[in-house]
Amino acid sequence: MPPAGPPAPPVALVTGAARRLGRAIALGLAGAGWDIAVHYRHSERDALETADAIRALGRRAVLLACDLTDEAAVRALPGRAAQALGPVTCIVNNASLFEYDSATEFSPALLDAHMRANLAAPLLLAQALHAVTPDNGQAVVINLLDQKLYNLNPDFLSYTLSKAALDAAGKMLAQALAPKLRVVGVAPGITLVSGDQSEAGFTQAHTHTPLGRSSTPQDIADAVVYAASARALTGTTLVVDGGQHLVPLARDVMFLTK
Repeated sequence: MPPAGPPAPPVALVTGAARRLGRAIALGLAGAGWDIAVHYRHSERDALETADAIRALGRRAVLLACDLTDEAAVRALPGRAAQALGPVTCIVNNASLFEYDSATEFSPALLDAHMRANLAAPLLLAQALHAVTPDNGQAVVINLLDQKLYNLNPDFLSYTLSKAALDAAGKMLAQALAPKLRVVGVAPGITLVSGDQSEAGFTQAHTHTPLGRSSTPQDIADAVVYAASARALTGTTLVVDGGQHLVPLARDVMFLTK
C-alpha cells in the first residue's frame, strides 16, 4: 500500500474578501496555510487581485460571486467552495452592510436590509456548515462584529442592531451547534477610513484609545487566524480595538474628528 500523502490544506470561505478588511483576513489565513474561497458581490476585479495574492503565497483560491440577500444562493455557497477546494472548515462572516441611520431617521426597510445581510446570511452559512461537518469533525464560524457593541452610541442605528443580534446569535449557535461547530466573534475598532471620513480625521480617531492606536487590518487578520485554530474558543468575542470600547463617546468616533 503506498504511503499516505500529506494532509489536504484546510479551506476557509471569507465573505467580502475582495477588498479592505476582507482581503486582509483572506491573506492572513492564506499565510497561515489555508486555501481560500473568495466571496464577493460586485467587486470582481478586486476579487481577482485578492485571489492572485493568495496564490502568490502558495495557496489555492477560488472566486465565488453571491448576493448575500439571496437565501438560496447563500445556502449554496459552502457547497460551491467545497466543490472547488475541498471541505470547508472555516467561514468568516466579514461582508457587512453599513449605512447610516438614526432614531429620527429609522425605517423598517433599512433595518430589514441590514438584518438580511448582517444577520440572516451568517446564520444560514453557519447552518450549512454544521450540516456538512461530519460527526467526528469540527469547523468554525467567525463573525466580524464591532467594538461599538460594548460602547453604544445611537449612530448607525440599524447597523448596530444587526450586529448586536449577530453577537447574541453567535452565543446561541455556539450552544446549539457544538461540538461540531465553534462560533467566535471578532470585534474591530476603527480600522480603515470609512464613508466620507478624511485621512486626517481617521488618523485622529485611530489614536483615541487607551493604547494610543486602534486596530489595523493586520491586527484583525491575526485575531481571525488565532480564532480559526484555537480549538477551546467558542461562544465568545475577541475585542481587538486598542481599548477603544473603554472610551465612552456620545457619537460614533468617525463624527468626532474632521
